[in-house]
Amino acid sequence: MNKKLIIVGVIAVLIAAFFLFDLQQYFSLEFIKAKQEDFNDFYQNNTLLTLLLFFAIYVVMAALSLPGAAIMTVLAGALFGLLTGLIIVSFASTLGATLAFLVARYLFRDTLQQRYADKLRVINEGVEKEGPLYLFAMRLVPLFPFFLVNLLMGFTHIKTITFAWVSQIGMLAGTAVFVYAGTQLAKIDSLSGILSPGLIIAFALLGVFPMIAKKVMDKIRGNKVLAAYNKPEKFDFNLLVIGAGSGGLVSAYIAAAVKAKVGLIEKHKMGGDCLNTGCVPSKALIRTAKAVHEAKHADKYGLKNMQPEFDFKEVMQRVHGVIKAIEPHDSVERYTKLGVDVITGEAKIIDPYRVEVNGEVLTSKNIIIATGARPLVPPIKGLDQIDYLTSDNLWEIEEQPERLVVLGGGPIGCELAQSFARLGSKVSLIEMAPQIMIREDDEVASLMNQRFQDDGIEVLTSHRATEFVVEDGQQYIVCEHDGNSRKIPFDRVLLALGRKPNIEGFGLQELGVEISKRGTVGTDAFLTTNFPNIYAVGDVAGPYQFTHTASHQAWYASVNALFGTFKRFKVDYRVIPWATFTDPEVARVGLNEKDAKDQGIAYEVTTYGLDDSDRAIADSSDEGSVKVLTVPGKDKILGVTIVGKGAGDLIPEFILAMKYNLGLNKILGTIHIYPTMSESNKAAAGNWKRTHAPEKLLSYVEKFHTWRRG
Repeated sequence: MNKKLIIVGVIAVLIAAFFLFDLQQYFSLEFIKAKQEDFNDFYQNNTLLTLLLFFAIYVVMAALSLPGAAIMTVLAGALFGLLTGLIIVSFASTLGATLAFLVARYLFRDTLQQRYADKLRVINEGVEKEGPLYLFAMRLVPLFPFFLVNLLMGFTHIKTITFAWVSQIGMLAGTAVFVYAGTQLAKIDSLSGILSPGLIIAFALLGVFPMIAKKVMDKIRGNKVLAAYNKPEKFDFNLLVIGAGSGGLVSAYIAAAVKAKVGLIEKHKMGGDCLNTGCVPSKALIRTAKAVHEAKHADKYGLKNMQPEFDFKEVMQRVHGVIKAIEPHDSVERYTKLGVDVITGEAKIIDPYRVEVNGEVLTSKNIIIATGARPLVPPIKGLDQIDYLTSDNLWEIEEQPERLVVLGGGPIGCELAQSFARLGSKVSLIEMAPQIMIREDDEVASLMNQRFQDDGIEVLTSHRATEFVVEDGQQYIVCEHDGNSRKIPFDRVLLALGRKPNIEGFGLQELGVEISKRGTVGTDAFLTTNFPNIYAVGDVAGPYQFTHTASHQAWYASVNALFGTFKRFKVDYRVIPWATFTDPEVARVGLNEKDAKDQGIAYEVTTYGLDDSDRAIADSSDEGSVKVLTVPGKDKILGVTIVGKGAGDLIPEFILAMKYNLGLNKILGTIHIYPTMSESNKAAAGNWKRTHAPEKLLSYVEKFHTWRRG
């Protein structure tokens, strides 16, 4: 018979016997307390035998992963005292754990590693990278029960001797706390004993031990990483921030507000991409394009059609004027007055404590990386022959393209394609996916697709760009669609295919800061890198590339950097909103239907069409809807998508509701000014209420009113 089957059979019989004969009753505090005097007498008369029996039973319990090991640890303290109990339990638990480890390895490792390699990947990577420390962390700060650690580690390739000695050391502190609690429980002989200082201390230790252990583990990890570097005796700064975009500015602002010595290093322009090449200039251009569009369609407002005249160069001058007007908010002067040392120059991280700028080495207790991202330039054949545009250099052009190709149907591509089309360019929007705005629900993408076509945009979905060519002075982009090749002529091409994190050129790779598979700086839930005093925020860290998310992360990173010794905060990504500033706007928070289906989350949908809104009708902007996903049968909001005029300004009410767990009933009970677009939110809540009306109760109410009429 197969040896593995015999071992499995024996284990199964032993475990079944434990429960069949109700042996767990002998491992309860009530039984132990009732028999404590008998135990003590037997122990006094048969000391060695008692110790051996206890040791053997404990080993069997741990090896078979039976419930009761924790009670036996407490019992050891009650029977044998702190020192003897600690020695017995420490070695017995290690031996039992090692036996469980070996059995799991012998029976299951090879099979499970082959079948569930992807699910065991995280554990395998942790063991391969720093096996002893990884195991020590699980022993000292138990993420899950110890018996699971025994089994799971058996599935890995960690050495048995390593497993044993690390487990012995790692479980020692926790074992000591439980054994000490047992010594105090043994002293209870009346209700007043429950309030004894010793017992209170014992239970306090049980409560705070995980927190203390986690702090110790963090310190051990930190010391291990930083041990190779010479720590300065004094530091120039409490915090150095590299990059003065949204994440960097807010990080520096917060540090200065709490009176830390903070330096902010920027090699280019204060305000980063958002101010200089992103959010601000694009919204300025969008507004001008919308004004032109409204003038051309003035008949919607009871006016005669107008054909506005404009000079594209002056339009771009206005864009730069808007940037100039906002610049003081992010200026060197402002941040210097706030108490920030603003340093203009290119930073290079030398080690976890030192950053070189302009030939000078600055020392800091902590560093925040906020270097942002840049437009992604794809490796398409022939692109090097083209003077292409990106969101970085678009704002430098003074001549409007007659024929513009926009490559990419995401938020940036859609916003700019519509703007240039409304200004008069012949725009072709090329998207490789089956729809533009791929993250949005199908009906949203379909509505925007139609709107773009109405604006004169040639929307080419399911088109993959394969090559750029120049023939007789004419530029073409070659696309593949349904197996066919198509050449599209253009004067200028705008690349809008996403953004690539800025991780090169300032010492990250040389230092060994980990980079994630997404190409971002790898961070944990506290925004810490693999160096405990280096943090990352914003586009360079991900997972969201929004200005408001970078600001959100900055609070956590700066507070954790400055006060993490006492308390650290996990960054909260539960409610992340965003908007695409097309016309109509598309704003999102939480789940949409596509997300809910992908994640297998049950939901109900409530919609309110803006064609029913008095204000939207009055403004001739009655296109779009408010779409709310809720938990089935409840008013708890899972997500909201708003398409329509000012959607980005309408959605904060739902963001607030989701953040503080307020349902649609609360929105319905809130007064909204008439006539405003915000009434649409209340109307959506009203639609939900009507579909969830208590029909049974209302039937009785109707009978009551009938009775009252006589």
